[in-house]
Amino acid sequence: MKKTPHAKHLPPVFRWSFLGPRYWPTWLMLGCLMAIAQLPIRMNIALGKKLGQLLFHIVPSRKRIADTNLRLCFPELTDNERQALVRAVIESCGISFFESAVALWGRTKSLAQHHHIIGLEHIRAAQQQGKGVLLVGCHMTTMDICGRMLAQHCKFDILYRQDPNPLLAYMLVKAREGFNGESIITVETRKLVRNLQAGHVVWYAPDQDYGIKHSIFAPFFGIAAATVPGTARFAKLGDAQVILFSHYRNADGHYRIELSPALDNFPSGDDLADVTRINQLIEQIIRKQPDQYLWVHRRFKSRPNGEAHIYAKKKK
Repeated sequence: MKKTPHAKHLPPVFRWSFLGPRYWPTWLMLGCLMAIAQLPIRMNIALGKKLGQLLFHIVPSRKRIADTNLRLCFPELTDNERQALVRAVIESCGISFFESAVALWGRTKSLAQHHHIIGLEHIRAAQQQGKGVLLVGCHMTTMDICGRMLAQHCKFDILYRQDPNPLLAYMLVKAREGFNGESIITVETRKLVRNLQAGHVVWYAPDQDYGIKHSIFAPFFGIAAATVPGTARFAKLGDAQVILFSHYRNADGHYRIELSPALDNFPSGDDLADVTRINQLIEQIIRKQPDQYLWVHRRFKSRPNGEAHIYAKKKK
């Protein structure tokens, strides 16, 4: 007897209840985002920077997390240098809110005029060999808008966490699938592997802390970080090549996208060596533009046995 899929494995669908009063605030927010998306990109960046400056003062918990991460990862910075970088990180988060609106509902023609891409031939070479591509990136604040820009040159599937608001989850997937390939819920790893085996390009970001259960502790900026070994395992099961996907925002409102040659001797068969290698490559991406990385995430929340919690508040 065939099992009924669990709800968390199913893509979001439209419900008539979305028209009820409960969801009116969500519709209002979506309407604002769609309107924002029609503004010029440079205006969105300017507004996002203002939002970031506001967030810097009203989200002390995220500011503290970013400061902790940067203190650990860039010990060479002075206190003043680190505080300036924290401010730039929060401003970049504010910009990313507006960029995400543009990524989801912006005009394709406008996006085409604001980016350049390097290394697209590496994806095409893999496809000519009949290989799928695991497009490995990290949580830079530019990931949504640069993903939309890359989609103008190459369709790719994305892994995503389903939003707890079912209307927002439905609208996000509907928008993304309008210009991308398939949206794959993170728990649907079998589908990810099948798509790679079928020659798809799939975007994957292994740089967040998903807990100890499915992770290996490997150095990230010299700090032991719980890291999922999915990159190597998916590449092996999907018989896919691994290509790094990095992206940055320039001060003039232009974006650059960089795709690396396919990694050689990967996977190696040694999970620790493989996750360490991926962490080192992600470090290199971040170091080019550290203010645009999502340092407000608690990257080091899981600790090896015996180590103290890194993000505990200091007692006054």
